[in-house]
Amino acid sequence: MVSVPSRIPGPSPVIMIVEPYGGSIRQQNPNLPMVFWDDAAVTRGDGIFETLLISEGKAGNLQRHGERFQASAKLLGLPEPILASWEKATRMAIESWYEHPNAGDASCTWTLSRGRSTTGLASGWLTVKAVSEEKLRERAHGVEVMTSPRGYTIDTTLPGVKDATRGDVDQLAEPTAPWLTIGAKTLSYAANMAAVRWAKSNGFDDVIFTDGDRVLEGATSTVVSFKGDKIRTPTPGGEVLPGTTQAALFEYASKQGWRCKTKKDLTVEDLLGADSVWLVSSVRVAARVTRLDKHPLPRPDNEKEIRALITRALG
Repeated sequence: MVSVPSRIPGPSPVIMIVEPYGGSIRQQNPNLPMVFWDDAAVTRGDGIFETLLISEGKAGNLQRHGERFQASAKLLGLPEPILASWEKATRMAIESWYEHPNAGDASCTWTLSRGRSTTGLASGWLTVKAVSEEKLRERAHGVEVMTSPRGYTIDTTLPGVKDATRGDVDQLAEPTAPWLTIGAKTLSYAANMAAVRWAKSNGFDDVIFTDGDRVLEGATSTVVSFKGDKIRTPTPGGEVLPGTTQAALFEYASKQGWRCKTKKDLTVEDLLGADSVWLVSSVRVAARVTRLDKHPLPRPDNEKEIRALITRALG
């Protein structure tokens, strides 16, 4: 059993305003307003974000998050993020965070908005805050998950991020709807959060989206299964947001002798027949699925090995 560290009072959130065009970076008082009334992040959900884990004074998986951030911006037609500025702001925020004697693991969220309608200029900021008790509990004890259709069908010929962890964007000869942003990590997460609330109201912790029997992704995570020496995940890209944690895991695990597969559909039956199923994401890191719909999933004999593998993969 993984223990959950007891919570002691920690620092207030750290907010850094990042000028998207390469200008100034400044720290913002978290008790004062900072987003204007006409910012598209608020009025339209028109923007992108990335969430990184801060642990032991470092931002995890930084390069992959930066590459996906740039790929998402390209899909939305936002100014290309100047990663040097975002990384500098992150270092400044981490330094400020760890000035507090009780600072522990934190999440760092980068946000790039299309900005104010009155100026036409993009806006950007990042926030560092403590990892929630819920995330720590799910990381330690696992999650009970229901499967559910996403509620809409995706045309797989749509443009999207093919391999967002490397910053690559699909270039289709004749995309049927080139304006759609499937695969970008946008601010429009209302439907995903509604799905999680629905799952909780029905006695579950989280949801895995499916298309028929085909597994897609978690509401805020990537689905990964282990069976023998095989690790599988739904094919990233298109309707499945490429996961930075999953990419780091597969790169590291393949070097350790695991057989990592992404080129074949993963079904609900595959999950039920796996040795273990995990929801992986940047801040929660890895939460083992303990129940899938009405089916309890037993604890694998190699749970500690898998947890250590994922932790090492994230550096």
